[in-house]
Amino acid sequence: MDVDQYENFPVPSVLLPKALRAPAGILYQVVRTAADIVDEGDWSAAERHARLADFRAGLDAVAARRAARVHPLLFGKLAGVVAQYRLPLAPLYDLLLACGQDIDANRYADRAALLDYCRHSANPIGHLLLHLMDAATPENLADADAICTASQLISFWLDVAADWKQDRLYLPLADLQRFNVTEAHIANGVVDDAWRELMAHEVAFAREMLVRGAPLALRIPGRLGIELCGAVHGGLRFLERIEGAGYDVFRARPELNTFDWCVVTVRTVVMRLSRRVGGQARSIEGNA
Repeated sequence: MDVDQYENFPVPSVLLPKALRAPAGILYQVVRTAADIVDEGDWSAAERHARLADFRAGLDAVAARRAARVHPLLFGKLAGVVAQYRLPLAPLYDLLLACGQDIDANRYADRAALLDYCRHSANPIGHLLLHLMDAATPENLADADAICTASQLISFWLDVAADWKQDRLYLPLADLQRFNVTEAHIANGVVDDAWRELMAHEVAFAREMLVRGAPLALRIPGRLGIELCGAVHGGLRFLERIEGAGYDVFRARPELNTFDWCVVTVRTVVMRLSRRVGGQARSIEGNA
């Protein structure tokens, strides 16, 4: 589990209702601590698994309403948030499963396997926030899953080269085979017709998921809803940048410049004011 993927977790953000900033900060600390076990330090795989087992014991202690043996202060704070906001612990257990998977797995056989990983590594963040806001309806949870999974997929497509250097590949192996792409393409930064067809396929899937979940941003009130609109359009703009680069994510990681962020802002305002998503998917995705 890449620690950086949690940098967008809304730690005491001014966009969160004031009352939720402190509990969101505690949740962030818990998530970050688990992620650090995977990527920080010089521990062996066995030592990382042992530390994750201790972390799981801390969650078990919260569930049993007793003091945790490891990280007692952190889990004590978590216990208070769980009790006050009636948060389920299942999303945190799911995150631990993803942490364990990151220690042992660096390839995914097919899209189903990759989406299952995202279900444990990305989707719990949306679940925790919705429960914190008392907005965890089935519809909201489903849309949050689409946004969280799509956002993680987009980060994977942006970071193909960086992940490769860490011997991690998040492109499904079945898709590589389908489009006649080999791992040598990635090792050597080859951008040919086969690579472009593969990436066009992956980008289209991420875009469809992001647009599918976008209605959540219109149901969430206040500034957090606006932030979600911005997240949707930021993700879509990154996909446009990947396409604009001819799917070459090797020479330079696609980034958003000042003009791009202006485009994202305008689209966010239009989406929020028009209160329309589904029928406006083309304009949401369109290039500026």
